[in-house]
Amino acid sequence: MNRKKLLAVVTLALLGAFGGYKFGFANDSEAKPGKIHGEVYVLGKDFLVNLSDGHYAKLGVAIVVEHGAAAPAGGGGHGAAAPKPPEGYGPLPQEAAVRDIVTDTLTDVAEDELTNREGREKLKERILRRVKQGTDVPIHEVLFTDVSVQ
Repeated sequence: MNRKKLLAVVTLALLGAFGGYKFGFANDSEAKPGKIHGEVYVLGKDFLVNLSDGHYAKLGVAIVVEHGAAAPAGGGGHGAAAPKPPEGYGPLPQEAAVRDIVTDTLTDVAEDELTNREGREKLKERILRRVKQGTDVPIHEVLFTDVSVQ
């Protein structure tokens, strides 16, 4: 009877060790897809825009772009480093065009379009559509990181 108990304990220990390895330490051969498809690129400087009825808004905006799209454009050739963007701006090519679209889309909107979740989602969709139409930026989504309306 002792021998059967010992065999059962050893078998359970081996199964436990294998299970712990498989579910805790082993790398999954199937990588789980991320919830955000691409890289989040934060447009460095906040947006300050005039709204209708004398209100204004200050927003932080980020965009989800394809992996590698926010890398600096090719250098100046012959080993020269790429020029440094102005302070508050990042290495996204055509960032100025994206900022123009965001500013133009948000200027003169009604206050409730930014304070209402449904209104914000519609504004994000408008910005997304306009960036896709007016630039070569491989954009997937627009995010409002901060919103303040007065």
